[in-house]
Amino acid sequence: MGKLTDKVALITGGNSGIGLATAQRFALEGAKVVITGRRQDVLQDSVGLIGENAVGLCADASRLEDLDAMYRQVGERFGHLDVLVANAGVIRPAPGDQVDEKQFDEQFDINVKGVFYTIQKALPLLRDGGAIVLVSSIAHQKALEDHVVYAATKAAVRSFARSWAAELKGRQIRVNCLSPGPVLTPIIGKMGIGEAQFGAFETHVAGLIPLGRLGRPEELANAALFLASDESSFITGVDLCVDGGLSQL
Repeated sequence: MGKLTDKVALITGGNSGIGLATAQRFALEGAKVVITGRRQDVLQDSVGLIGENAVGLCADASRLEDLDAMYRQVGERFGHLDVLVANAGVIRPAPGDQVDEKQFDEQFDINVKGVFYTIQKALPLLRDGGAIVLVSSIAHQKALEDHVVYAATKAAVRSFARSWAAELKGRQIRVNCLSPGPVLTPIIGKMGIGEAQFGAFETHVAGLIPLGRLGRPEELANAALFLASDESSFITGVDLCVDGGLSQL
């Protein structure tokens, strides 16, 4: 029997990287998994990788009408949720004096507004005793060059974990934060680091991490499973840093 047998889990941004690895792990543990993404073609490919217990819904976390439609479909298909992983997010690295309004708004719309309403609108479907995992970043507590706006959005996510945990304690819904360090996911390419520069980037970053390497998506998925399952039944409001010690040592 898996750790999430017969549970219904929704993972936003579950079509790649940490979200996809988490969806795959949840499915292996017996969950029925709903993933979201903004591109239908990528979403369907990801559903194929997860398996028969996966459903893909096209949704933009920053658009409230998309969230309403997403939860309506989840309700019609499953009737409830047991686990919510608010993972969808974007990063647009830039020096603070070069950030334009579009970059600022996009990151706050998806990483902050999107996460807040993803939680709020899930509550009618989320069963008492359920679990919410919010994916933040160690950037919320460790200053990283060119991350001034991104870090602020992830600090908000960390704060949400505390506040929602307090608000939902009466329903025994646990809310925790998962903060990755550098992880080998497609988001590295979206940061403007091409194949030619990747080797030097990986070597440099690995040298900063006490364990001497970047993380793997599967390692973050393991941590997400811990926070979503009964193994963390007496844990709420915490920030679990999975970063090879980068933010701690």
